[in-house]
Amino acid sequence: MMDLDRALAECPLAAILRGITPAECDAVGAALVEAGFRILEVPLNSPDPLESIRILADRFGAGALIGAGTVLTPADVDRVSDAGGRLIVMPHSDPAVIAAAKARSLACLPGVATPTEAFSALAAGADALKLFPAEAMPPPVVKAWRAVLPASVRLVPVGGIGAHNLAAYLAAGAAGFGIGSALYKPDKPAGDVRRDARALADACNRSIRTSAL
Repeated sequence: MMDLDRALAECPLAAILRGITPAECDAVGAALVEAGFRILEVPLNSPDPLESIRILADRFGAGALIGAGTVLTPADVDRVSDAGGRLIVMPHSDPAVIAAAKARSLACLPGVATPTEAFSALAAGADALKLFPAEAMPPPVVKAWRAVLPASVRLVPVGGIGAHNLAAYLAAGAAGFGIGSALYKPDKPAGDVRRDARALADACNRSIRTSAL
């Protein structure tokens, strides 16, 4: 089963499928996995999100980490886990939600926007930190955080991320990215998702190679 470490190592891009319906999951999920994505997130304010998570987990769970975004309560965590989700992504850093995720042995990425929130989330058991919204946290902010956070902590900017700024965030110390509307919007054809996913994966790989030089 895919875990967070392996998923980020294989592809540091997470697909945020806000608005996806169960009927789209097979085609869109296949397009993303074929393009190299290994993290698929269904926000809970999507139509019938638990059924979408169940479909994605059944079809792709052996080779991709499937989970939920916009997880707000411990009860949400239980429902996601029961649907087969293995990843909890939050817009906030409620320690009760983090604790519920860890009690279910799920990977958890709480949303943080300040160092105080970051250290509190880590103390509560967070596996990585979702920097949200990334538009308000440009690469110089990420670099400053990297100077004070433990080196092992993975920072995952979400919001406004695309091929144009991946390299700058990677150079600043980001370990992964959440990609939303630049990749998927409701009713977007699976072929278009595949095309854009491949372009983003290629841009990310180029940026990783450049940052390694």
